[in-house]
Amino acid sequence: MECGDFIKITEYLWEIPKSFRYDMRVPARIYATEQILKDSLKDRSANQLINLTTLPGIYKYAIAMPDIHEGYGFPIGGVAAMSAVDGVISPGGVGYDINCGVRLLRSEKTAREIKDYLSDLGRSIFQEVPSGVGRGGRLKLKSGELNLVLKKGAVRMIEMGYGRPEDSEFLESNGCLSDADPSLVSERAKKRGADQLGTMGAGNHFVEVGEVEEIFDREIAKIFGLFKGQATVLIHTGSRGLGHQIATDYIKTILEAMPKYGVVLPDRELAAVPFYSSEGQNYFKAMNSGANFAWANRQLITWEVREAWRKIFGNAGELKIVYDVAHNLAKIEEYDGKKLVIHRKGATRAFSENHPEIPGLYQKTGQPVLIPGSMGTASYVLTGARGAMENTFGAVCHGAGRIMSRLRARKQILAEELRERLAGKGIKIFTGSLRGLSEEAPAAYKDIDSVVEVVARAGIAKKVAKLKPLAVIKG
Repeated sequence: MECGDFIKITEYLWEIPKSFRYDMRVPARIYATEQILKDSLKDRSANQLINLTTLPGIYKYAIAMPDIHEGYGFPIGGVAAMSAVDGVISPGGVGYDINCGVRLLRSEKTAREIKDYLSDLGRSIFQEVPSGVGRGGRLKLKSGELNLVLKKGAVRMIEMGYGRPEDSEFLESNGCLSDADPSLVSERAKKRGADQLGTMGAGNHFVEVGEVEEIFDREIAKIFGLFKGQATVLIHTGSRGLGHQIATDYIKTILEAMPKYGVVLPDRELAAVPFYSSEGQNYFKAMNSGANFAWANRQLITWEVREAWRKIFGNAGELKIVYDVAHNLAKIEEYDGKKLVIHRKGATRAFSENHPEIPGLYQKTGQPVLIPGSMGTASYVLTGARGAMENTFGAVCHGAGRIMSRLRARKQILAEELRERLAGKGIKIFTGSLRGLSEEAPAAYKDIDSVVEVVARAGIAKKVAKLKPLAVIKG
């Protein structure tokens, strides 16, 4: 595949027509600059996008966001809408980290007010929020207790005292998907998750203390409770080992079931079965359970961050939730009068104004969309635009997107030098793994400003605020 195979629809939208390959059911679209488009041809991501178009029941087109890079089955940054009547569901369209997502907390304090306490605050958060591969947390849940979390998500954590009643209003889906069925989650998955609530994990997950560096839309920012110079906290993590095991279990089950339904695909990683088949429904309900676990995880981390904050500042400048968004989910939504299963793999929901699923406070603005940068770079707060509802099934990008594998990053980037460079920018790093720093270095990712500019100029999101990091806590 070459750039010349893409038809340029607008300055930031490109399409591979259905005629490109014999098995394509719909066209493939990518939101990108010309350079991002060229970069997508350096790995398998563009071919993975083409493969999405072969899925039975896919509606209209397959979509990739400007943070596109190679993933399992679907490219990361991939969006696909399947008919809920005669379409399929694919675990590869959700990924292994079910409901990896981002939560933004806002403070009443300014970054200037917390500057002298930043080292103490970073250490306090690092102590409160367990991080690292396989690391357990403060709760050791028995089977019945864990089932309640899988069924009720963040709501259960609030019932247990780890949050405020109003917290759930500002979470996507209120932090709970009602179709969850814990009985469809394997005992092995439950065992992996039993002690992992309130933990960050490793990889690109983090807690970040930041500052609102720039406001693009004062009116919307005011409604979101954001102001220039404000101290903020971003939380980025997902469903940990429990979600990974759910994906592992059901990819195997669905691969074995595909012949029964006559599903033939160009890549086994796309493994898919009819949505309303028994296997499809079992996966969907188990995935919803994993999503609820992720929301519960971010809720407990929120409580831990609030505790760390109180240790340093007392009750001054309390932390409130702006919003919480999911990245990796398949959800039933309606577009063009059709009931569709929207797969968002490394893509963020971006509903525009007057949508019944977003909080009353945000009805006139559209939902907040949180786009974290790579470690040491800016993050963005956007809001869903009408163009997303009309053209991308209510979805935008989810981050910067990798351009360098973790292995290559470790070989090319020295952790100590990176730490010194970040310190030179005034960014404090708290981590238990120097290797993890190299893997998540800014050089391993696309330029976040360029990625966000694409979705803004394409009319599928509006820029509200830009955040800069002050302290990053990682596994």
